[in-house]
Amino acid sequence: MNRIASSTSPLTKSSNAIINRLSSEGAHHAVLQRFSSMLTYSIPPDAYTFPSLLKACAFLGLPSLGSLFHDRAVVSGCSSDAYVASSLINFYARFGNVSCARKVFDNMPDRNVVPWTAIIGCYSKWGDVDSAFLMFNRMRVERVEPSSVTLLGVLYGVSDVLRVRCLHGCAVLLGLEPDVSLANCLINVYSKCGSIDDATELFNYTGERDIVSWNSIISGYAQTGNISGSLQLLKRMRSEGFEPDQQTLGSLVSVAALLGKLNLGQSVHSLVMKGGCQVDSYLDTAVVSMYLKCKNVDDAFLVFQDISEKDVVSWTAMISGLVQIDFTDKALSVFMSMLETDVKPSTETMASALAACAKSGSLLQGRSIHGYILRARIPLDIPAENSLITLYAKCGFLVQSCAVFETMARRDLVSWNAIIDGFAQIGELYHALLLFDEMRTSAHRPDSVTVVSLLQGCSFLGALQQGKWIHSFVVRNCLGPCLLIDTALVDMYCKCGDLHIAKKCFDQSLQHDVILWSSLIGGYGSHGEGSIALEMYSSFLQSGIEPNHVMFLAVLSACVHNGFVEDGLAIFHSMTEEYGIQAKLEHRACIVDLLSRAGRVSEAYEFYKRMFVDDNADVLGIILDACRGCGYDKLGDEITSQLLTLNPTGTGSYMQLAHSYASAERWDGVGEAWTQMRTLGLKKVPGWSYVELQGIIETFFTCHASHPQFDEMAQTLGSLYCVMRKLASSDGVVLLQ
Repeated sequence: MNRIASSTSPLTKSSNAIINRLSSEGAHHAVLQRFSSMLTYSIPPDAYTFPSLLKACAFLGLPSLGSLFHDRAVVSGCSSDAYVASSLINFYARFGNVSCARKVFDNMPDRNVVPWTAIIGCYSKWGDVDSAFLMFNRMRVERVEPSSVTLLGVLYGVSDVLRVRCLHGCAVLLGLEPDVSLANCLINVYSKCGSIDDATELFNYTGERDIVSWNSIISGYAQTGNISGSLQLLKRMRSEGFEPDQQTLGSLVSVAALLGKLNLGQSVHSLVMKGGCQVDSYLDTAVVSMYLKCKNVDDAFLVFQDISEKDVVSWTAMISGLVQIDFTDKALSVFMSMLETDVKPSTETMASALAACAKSGSLLQGRSIHGYILRARIPLDIPAENSLITLYAKCGFLVQSCAVFETMARRDLVSWNAIIDGFAQIGELYHALLLFDEMRTSAHRPDSVTVVSLLQGCSFLGALQQGKWIHSFVVRNCLGPCLLIDTALVDMYCKCGDLHIAKKCFDQSLQHDVILWSSLIGGYGSHGEGSIALEMYSSFLQSGIEPNHVMFLAVLSACVHNGFVEDGLAIFHSMTEEYGIQAKLEHRACIVDLLSRAGRVSEAYEFYKRMFVDDNADVLGIILDACRGCGYDKLGDEITSQLLTLNPTGTGSYMQLAHSYASAERWDGVGEAWTQMRTLGLKKVPGWSYVELQGIIETFFTCHASHPQFDEMAQTLGSLYCVMRKLASSDGVVLLQ
């Protein structure tokens, strides 16, 4: 098809030559300036002018100006020209305006391979692979022969190996297979689809290979985890006269990081060190990221320190990599070192530094970084703002967290999840649910993270009705199957006392991991169903899943709550001896509590002295309570002395001392303990509890009569006590006042 014939003036031809030359050099601003000069001198544009103008608008991100050029092309009668139309399609494709691109295509009176290739590439680029294939088939029906560029456009978004084979067959039929770029693309897409055999067969068949061919097949082997195959291909590549370039080694390093294959990363790093190719900061940064992903922090620091010219990408990769593997203190230390250099942090750097503060709960450093951002006028992107929300929320500063959230110009799903989780984790379930309702009316659909945060808030408060409502939301919106949600549901129902529904949720879960098992076992144990908890533990062991410290804590707690002393001791022994898991403070405290509740106080104290290198006030308090209940006065005095030495200004220590004296009827000692508390200005925090009733959380404090139904509740309790006393007296039991 020929281009539109027109009588073009010499001035237009001369201007087009300059515009096309500037466009080929990438001087897009100059292209627009030259066109402005054409208009000033009334030089008319023609079909050869508009492609360069539209290309400039696409590169410079000027959709409105490009639309004006489209209008001018229509007025000048050039819009139906094949190359102008193709440029318009590519222009609209650049900004994701597929509907406008299709209108331009449909309005063309005649179409050759160029516009067909453009519209197919447009669909493929924006993920509509089905439409791309439909247009490709329609193109064949209309007897327009595809080019290698057309096939490359279709391949862009393909992820189905059958479609890749179909396009490969078309390339063979059309005689396009010798095209190196097309062959390389097919090798690459075959590899991404997991069909490494097809990729290898095509690679071996290809007569003419370039460095891209080798990079594609080596990367494909690495992505499938075939490390030895990758290294053999690398060796073969060098034997055939191709030296690995930065792309070769960089892709291998990236794949090693993605798969967590430290040995592959180290092998590639050794090639880099031997000087197989020119090394720049990009490759060094990739190696640093690989070591961090594989949790080899020492080698990551060695490589990072050897980078002669560290840019913002290198610093940010080091900081974010440390944050991702929970080395938050080191990440903040690297960030402070960066501030001492001439390299200015980017928004990504600030987001990583704030995420480190959020993970470690470092409010002071987080606020300092926030202040630095404001002083340096560093623009914050959404991830950085999300990190700020999480930081303030985790540290209990919900006012500041809400302030950041409210001032965000745009919010994503992470923003909503961060603020909802902040309220849920401190028990502000009412506000969390209000935000959840607001989120549902926005453009963001709640996901598993959202509902898990809300379910954890319900677990914290024992809010069964709200938890059931969230469960129904999960079912109605088809958010399952999801192991995280299943675990949160089991935990919520257990903590709210509905073991029947908890077991039902457990049985309905398609996947069971150690955390899900632990949640159910812990639930049975804490509600007095110790025998069922141990039966569940036995079933867990038969499932073949390896127990961890969380599981053992759940089982030991079940033994404590149900008085299964020998079972608890045997399980503790199996944890340390059979499974080689080092007992944490919580596990050791469980054994102390187990023995103390059983009246084996001396044994509990001996275990404490043997297993606790440093004194612990909470664990000593458990033994002291047992001493008071079992009449171990001498040991109680010894432990009380230890507690006062550990925490001489702690209210709990003096309260323990007062209770100990009271149980021995040493009233002078009780008075002395209270006197010492008053002298030190210490006050006992009143005991409090809460209960959920008809969807409302009711809170009660000791000796407080402020509840509106206090008189009614006191009268009911009095009536109950009278009934209990009558029943007790008939059985010969004495009730304490």
